[in-house]
Amino acid sequence: MKSKQNLLSQLKSLPHFTKQGVFQLGQSLGLTQATIDTYISRFIGHHDIIRLKNGLYVTTDFYNKNKGDISYTFYLANVIRQPSYVSSWAALQYYGLTTEAIHSITSVTRKVTRNYQTKVGDFAYQSINSELFGDFSLVKGQFDFFIASPAKALFDLIYFRTNQFSGTSVVNIKSVIEQLRIDWDDLDTVEQTRFNAMIKKYE
Repeated sequence: MKSKQNLLSQLKSLPHFTKQGVFQLGQSLGLTQATIDTYISRFIGHHDIIRLKNGLYVTTDFYNKNKGDISYTFYLANVIRQPSYVSSWAALQYYGLTTEAIHSITSVTRKVTRNYQTKVGDFAYQSINSELFGDFSLVKGQFDFFIASPAKALFDLIYFRTNQFSGTSVVNIKSVIEQLRIDWDDLDTVEQTRFNAMIKKYE
């Protein structure tokens, strides 16, 4: 029982951890793999840890202490599916460009499109080709995360909403922006120029 509590105590300091990481930590405490598997099952059953996806977890204690920090949520979004960056509505809200309620964190990835419904929130990943997987940056802090620039967040949102700008002219794109209740004038001139350059190839 003491070894079980020691294991959980060490996990509580981690922003996330993998099953393999738990095995390595447990072995340093002299635990067998079978015992560690049992402990993981009990931790989940007792709500001591939360499964983000198969083999990826966070302790309930760590999550509860940091769930009010949006940077931690974005950090988890990056971790759950890699490589990815936060974009679309979530990024636009982060930049103060929309007041729409965000029900899931949308990210862009080079991998296949997939959604994860977890006890810490819903995470949606939209697949994009490698050529368009870019124009994001690393925000450093207590929890580092990758996020699209304001122009790229808007581009990604409309790119997927219009099925890759299928049958959509530049004039229509501006109309779509208005329909989404995003004030174009809230984008600074640098971001407006970047956005216009991104959509130029679709004219």
